Amino acid sequence: MTSILLRRPSFKSDRVILENISWYTYQSLLADFERSPAIRLTYDSGTLEIRMPLDVHESYKKLIGRLIEAATEELGLEVRSLGSRTCNREDLTSGLEPAQCYYIQNEPLVRGVEQIDLNQLPPPDLAVEIDITSSSLDRFEIYKNLGVPEIWRFDGECLTINLLTDGGYSSVNQSIALIPLTAKDFSEFVARSKVVGENSLLRQFRAALKAKVKSM
Repeated sequence: MTSILLRRPSFKSDRVILENISWYTYQSLLADFERSPAIRLTYDSGTLEIRMPLDVHESYKKLIGRLIEAATEELGLEVRSLGSRTCNREDLTSGLEPAQCYYIQNEPLVRGVEQIDLNQLPPPDLAVEIDITSSSLDRFEIYKNLGVPEIWRFDGECLTINLLTDGGYSSVNQSIALIPLTAKDFSEFVARSKVVGENSLLRQFRAALKAKVKSM
């Protein structure tokens, strides 16, 4: 087991940065931390960031994930939910773990595949980034190199939808994975979570989505 000593961070220090880390060491640490879901690794060309997400990060991660999964049900879409699965490729010498990720458009390609090889199959169609405390590495650049077509970024106040174009990611209003939902739709419901319980919020969200679909 690779030996690295980590201490519980303060609110303003939720990460450790290591330089000159080999791909082999990165893979070894992924295996070491496999049973420690509270630890997230981001690797880019020898630089490794180890993050210990705060409670607020994990709460928004789970809530947005529940909203996405409810939306796929209400819209009649199949989905493969992969949580914070590691997305990496040795040929790109980079990798990261989204807050949540999903196959929606390409779900049939990965249905029944026990371990998805990103060298052989497309990356997740949708990734969620909870960016309460910004990463020291350019995670969007890693996502771009991996070819992830859609990223939802939540900064604690606002949710933005970002679609991959030739020049990188561009902020747009509407999701392509979950048509007809918009960034505003999700931002409003995430904001309500501060005063409404999660299950009540999910019921409200489902009712609003049904009404929206019916009016189309």
